[in-house]
Parts: sequence; C-alpha cells; structure tokens
Amino acid sequence: MATPITISIPHQLGRAEARRRIETGFASIIRQLPGGGGTCSERWDGDQLTFGVAAIGQTISGVVDVLDTAVTIRIELPGVLAMIASGLKGRLEKAGQLLLTKR
Repeated sequence: MATPITISIPHQLGRAEARRRIETGFASIIRQLPGGGGTCSERWDGDQLTFGVAAIGQTISGVVDVLDTAVTIRIELPGVLAMIASGLKGRLEKAGQLLLTKR
C-alpha cells in the first residue's frame, strides 16, 4: 500500500512565475526522491504537473499543483519507501522553498 506525502509551499511569485520555476527546476526536486536519478516522466495539464519516477524496482508517482500563492506537491511512496516518508518530506519542502524563494 502506498503512503501519501502532501507538501504545500507558499510563494509570492504569482502563478506564472511559480510554474516557470517548477518547469525549469523540477529536476532538483526529483533528485530528493529515492532513486531520483532513475527514469522520470512528466506531463503538464494546465498548471498541474503529473510525474512518475521509476528506480530501484519501485515507482514513485505524484502531482504538483501550481496555485496563485502556493505550490502543492502530492507524492505516493510505495511499500518500503514509506518508512522514509517523514525525512523525505523535510528535504522536499526545503528544495521547493529554495526554488520558489523570491529573488
């Protein structure tokens, strides 16, 4: 059974700039996932990114919603990877905050 992680990262960039940063920097977020160097698929539908990462015999799937004042990331961690969910959530939050910090 998969374990969900939900992260909401507030920003002050506006939807268009937040999406641009997610598009250009998504690889830095994916690298935080176990097996993040594996095969990754990405598909945008409006301001929603659906992705999957396959590595080490596991598939991690998720959705990123880009909103006006926040970006929400929902990730499903399969089986044994669920044991690292709490530590992973902190790393993902930090990577997302760095990406969305107003410069």
